[in-house]
Amino acid sequence: MFETLSDRLTSVFSSLRSKGRLSEADIDATCREIRIALLEADVALPVVRAFVAQVKERARGAEVSQALNPAQQVVKIVNDELIAILGGETRRLRYAKTPPTVIMLAGLQGAGKTTLAGKLAKWLVAQNHVPLLVAADLQRPNAVQQLQVMGQRAGVAVYAPFEGNGVGDPVRAARDSIEYAKRQQHDIVIIDTAGRLGIDSELMKQAADIRDAVSPDEVLFVVDAMIGQDAVTTAQAFMEGVGFDGVVLTKLDGDARGGAALSVRHITGKPIMFASTGEKLEDFDAFHPDRMASRILDMGDILTLIEQAQKTFDEEQAAKMAGKLTSGEDFTLEDFLEQMMMVRKMGPIKNLLGMMPGMGQMRDQLNSIDERDLDRIQAIIRSMTPGERADPKMINGSRRARIARGSGVEVSAVNNLVTRFFEAQKMMKKMASGIGIPGMPGRGGKQGKQAKKAKGRRVSGDPRKAALGKAKPEAADDEPKPTKGGALGNLRLPPGMQLPPGFDPSKLNLPDQK
Repeated sequence: MFETLSDRLTSVFSSLRSKGRLSEADIDATCREIRIALLEADVALPVVRAFVAQVKERARGAEVSQALNPAQQVVKIVNDELIAILGGETRRLRYAKTPPTVIMLAGLQGAGKTTLAGKLAKWLVAQNHVPLLVAADLQRPNAVQQLQVMGQRAGVAVYAPFEGNGVGDPVRAARDSIEYAKRQQHDIVIIDTAGRLGIDSELMKQAADIRDAVSPDEVLFVVDAMIGQDAVTTAQAFMEGVGFDGVVLTKLDGDARGGAALSVRHITGKPIMFASTGEKLEDFDAFHPDRMASRILDMGDILTLIEQAQKTFDEEQAAKMAGKLTSGEDFTLEDFLEQMMMVRKMGPIKNLLGMMPGMGQMRDQLNSIDERDLDRIQAIIRSMTPGERADPKMINGSRRARIARGSGVEVSAVNNLVTRFFEAQKMMKKMASGIGIPGMPGRGGKQGKQAKKAKGRRVSGDPRKAALGKAKPEAADDEPKPTKGGALGNLRLPPGMQLPPGFDPSKLNLPDQK
């Protein structure tokens, strides 16, 4: 979503890094570029003015003029101000002292409240809560049925006393749901209200009546991140008509320019609490201002990446795989398939790589990543027998042709996968033995030293001498040592031939050869 803003700010800061000192003109030019970048990102004008004024004031202060690297200090100032404008610290949900905690969702028509209710419920289940979804949107056609489907997908119960489609009392449904949640031991109630326009006074009054009937612990305003500056107008209308405690941004995976995220918090003074980043129920998480600012400035979001990995990867399975690698056991295609499936659960590869620092400069390469390549690899491996996955060396030409037919790819694709896998397997073995990796303990350290001590003769660079050297057989340990002096003193017996026991060559009285 913040691609345009991120690209502009990155180019501004890259021009600063070549300067050892920043003049007044440099600061003015930088602030002008930041202003243009924010306006292009559809940030509200009052927010732009306040942001640029704060950056300019701090950039002219002692923290930049006395800094060893003024350009980096300006980047830090912009990062700090972005965090402040996005809310400062992460705002957590307030839970009631006596359950259930009541969360009321409000927002415009089409903002994605019903889908977000399912996402929030699934997120709360992962936090060890037992939420209840309440169908209080009785205006929109099939809204109740949609919420029931969301509840089923999220694995949570849905309270829907009315069938909706214009029939039923939403205030009564919301009020009765509290007692129902207490009886059924649900510790959180999520009320999905009808979508409305800011000018719709009747539906605004209905939302206010629901709020008064249930006294929610949190009223969350759901806003579509793609509507730009209109989000500010809508948020102000809801603040006056209903009031809310926090903001939830939806459709952050769209092509919006980020103006809503940067504007709503500053204008309303209410924090952004959650963000929806995709269509799946799992594409939802708490909003962290510091991480979002870091992503805007192309510094990556490593903390979110680590959290996603911890959620996805099974600790026992990861420990098993680590033990396998350190013990030197073969890394099989079955292991590779398991690792690939776990990485895919974390989300699209493009999004995962986008969380790495500096990836904004490689956006074209990221956009060219084809997720279907992973599907093809998965199909190839699944077309193999268990024996072939465990021992890929047995995959000969006929087997490769069969695997290619089974997975719907060319034989060359199977060949490439097997070849790359063997290369990866060699690297795994090197890692396990410590060969070629300084400071890494392994099983091959002692063997390597012994091999070094037992170094053989050097082979001559002359091919003729090298051939003669190879032709000379080494003396066996049980072979008799050549005797000193006499005619046989300089001769070596042919391999396998032995002198009789007690035989003394000196008694032969042979003439010395000079």
